[in-house]
Amino acid sequence: MDLYLCENIARREDAYALLAHAVRRRWGLVELPRIARGEQGKPFFPAFPQYHFNLSHSGSFALCALDTQPVGVDIEVIRPHHPRLHERICSEVQLAWLEKQPDRQTALLRLWTLKESRVKYTGLGLTTPLRSIDIPLSDEPRSELDGLVFQSFSCHDWCAALCGHTDPASIVTI
Repeated sequence: MDLYLCENIARREDAYALLAHAVRRRWGLVELPRIARGEQGKPFFPAFPQYHFNLSHSGSFALCALDTQPVGVDIEVIRPHHPRLHERICSEVQLAWLEKQPDRQTALLRLWTLKESRVKYTGLGLTTPLRSIDIPLSDEPRSELDGLVFQSFSCHDWCAALCGHTDPASIVTI
């Protein structure tokens, strides 16, 4: 799996430019292949079913993962959230974990991005209640659950996560 990060996008279309750069670099595809969407909205390349990707953007940041197996990613700008958001998205176990964290705002965003990356990995969209989405609760950036690799990344401006079958071979910042 390769992970690509762009820290300076101005428009949503710039995220697709990141994807085009990534597929050119990883798979040697000169042009970005046509993108179709699954029943719940997960994007894929119909002409290249052996290639899997996922793309996320928030604010001026974009994150793209490429692999030969399904993958999901999410990136979110760190910003204040509704004070009761945690009650809507977290299970009781997740709420207990969150209460123990020194920086609850960043920890909540970490939970959110892990949940989003898992949902995007499955391609099912948010068809199940957020509280029921199971993710690993660990203080380590890398963990495993249900045969999947979860990895969290963060900077002072953003928090991101990926869900897939393998660890990133590289993380390229564009």
